[in-house]
Amino acid sequence: MSMTRPEHLPDRLTKEEEHVTHPVDVPPATRTETDSLGNVEVPADAYWGVHTMRALENFPISKRPISVYPDLIRALASVKQAAARANRELGVLSAQKAAWIDEACQRIIDGEFHDQFVVGVIQGGAGTSTNMNANEVITNVALEIAGYPKGRYDILHPIDDVNRSQSTNDTYPTAVKISLLFLLRTLLVELELLRKSFLRKADEFHDILKVGRTQLQDAVPMTLGQEFHGFATTLGEDHARLTETVWLLSEINLGATAIGTGITADPGYAAAAVRHLNEISALSLETAPDLIESTSDAGAFMSFSGSLKRSAIKLSKICNDLRLLSSGPQAGLGEINLPPRQAGSSIMPGKVNPVIPEAVSQVAYAIAGTDVTVTMAAEAGQLQLNAFEPVIAHSLLQSITWMRQACWTLRVNCVDGITANVDRLDAMVASSVGVITALIPFIGYTAAASLAKQALATGRPVADLVVEAGLMTREDVERQLAPSRLSGMHPITTVIPVIDLQGEPHE
Repeated sequence: MSMTRPEHLPDRLTKEEEHVTHPVDVPPATRTETDSLGNVEVPADAYWGVHTMRALENFPISKRPISVYPDLIRALASVKQAAARANRELGVLSAQKAAWIDEACQRIIDGEFHDQFVVGVIQGGAGTSTNMNANEVITNVALEIAGYPKGRYDILHPIDDVNRSQSTNDTYPTAVKISLLFLLRTLLVELELLRKSFLRKADEFHDILKVGRTQLQDAVPMTLGQEFHGFATTLGEDHARLTETVWLLSEINLGATAIGTGITADPGYAAAAVRHLNEISALSLETAPDLIESTSDAGAFMSFSGSLKRSAIKLSKICNDLRLLSSGPQAGLGEINLPPRQAGSSIMPGKVNPVIPEAVSQVAYAIAGTDVTVTMAAEAGQLQLNAFEPVIAHSLLQSITWMRQACWTLRVNCVDGITANVDRLDAMVASSVGVITALIPFIGYTAAASLAKQALATGRPVADLVVEAGLMTREDVERQLAPSRLSGMHPITTVIPVIDLQGEPHE
C-alpha cells in the first residue's frame, strides 16, 4: 500500500525547519549544576563546574588562569592521583572509581585538558577555587572515560570521591611545592649551562690583560679571563644555595586535611599518599613531623623566595658589569663587545643597545618585588592557616619561570657571543698608573705614590719613571710588570723583609 504525502507539506525541509523539528540534534548550551548556594548554569562543554564558575565570577582580577603554570596543573593532578591510589589501598574508595580518577589524572599529567584550569591566579579562599577547579575537571574527565556525560555527580563526585581524605589546606600547598620543585630542576639546569658559558669565555680570555676597577676608578691589573671566571663562580654559588632549598620544599603536609589534625582521613592515609606521590612525581617528599605547624607556616616559601632573590640580584650585578664593560663603543669603556641583537634607536642610526642584560636585570627587579609580596603574605597568615598562599604561589611560580628564561636568553643571545676588544684593553693597560702597585714591594709606597702622581700629570709610562729614578733596573721592572705577575697568576719571587711578633726583621 502506497502512501501519498499530504499536499500541505513540502518535499524537503529547510535547514531552519530541520533545526526546529529535531531539537535533539542540538546540544544544550549550558548544563545546570548545584552547590550550597543554589543553581548555576555552566557551559555544557566545560569540564569544570559550579565551584569554578563562581570563582570566575568572583575573581576577574589577574586575567591570568592558573593554566599559565603547567607545572602547577601537573602537580595538582599528581596529588589527586596519589590520593586516589591511597584511598583505594585503604579501602575507602572503590577500585572502579579509583581507576577512573587515576586515568583522568594521568591524562592531565600528560598535558591534556590544561585549558580547563581557568580560575585566576589571584583568588580568595586560600586556594579553594584552584582545588575545586582540579576536582571538577578530574571528575568530568573521569566520567567521560566511564561513558557518562559531564555533571553526573551521582556516579562520581568532585568532593566525595576526587577530594576524598583531602582539604584544600593540604592538597594546595603540597601541589605548589611540587610545582616549584619541578621548575627548580629546570632553573638549575639553565644556571649550570650559563655558568659553563662564562667558564668557556674565561678560558678564551685567559691571557688578555686589563685594568681592574674599584668604585668605578682604575685599580690594579687583572685578566679578562679572571673577571669572567668570577662571574662563573658567582653562578656556581647560587646554584648551590638554590639546591639547598630542595629539602625545604620537599616537606609537605598532605594528610593534614583542614588544620593538621587529619580529620576525615584514615590514620594510614598520610603515609600511603606520600608514598604514592613520590612514585608519581619521582621526587623525595616527606610528611612534615608537625602537621599543625606545617599547615599554618609559609616559612619554606619565604626561604625559597629569598634564595631566588639572592640569585637574581647577583645575576643582575653581572649584567650591569657586562653593560659597563661594553659601554661606548667609542666613548665608553668598550672592553668587550656584546653580540648585536637589534637596532637600538628609532632616531640614532647605528646605535645598538645591550638589550639582553637590560631584560635580565628587569627580571631581577621583578623577583625582588615578588619577594616582598611573599614576605608580606607569609606574615599575614593567621592561626591555623595562611589564606594568602595563592599570591605566594603566583609570585614564586612567575619568578622562577622568568629567572629560568632570563638565564637562557643571557646565555644564548649574549654570553656565548661576547668578544674581547684586545687592542683597546692593551692600550688602557699601557697607560694605566695602577700597575705601579706591583712595584710597591721594591720601591715602597711613598715613592710609588709620588711616581703615580707624576705619571698622571705627564702621561709618561710608569716603567720609564721608575727606571729614570734609579729605583729599579729595566729588566726588573719588565719582569715584575709581566702580565702573568700583574694578574697574580705568578707570585712575586723577591724576598721581602717580614717583621715577627717581637718586631725583629727576618727573611
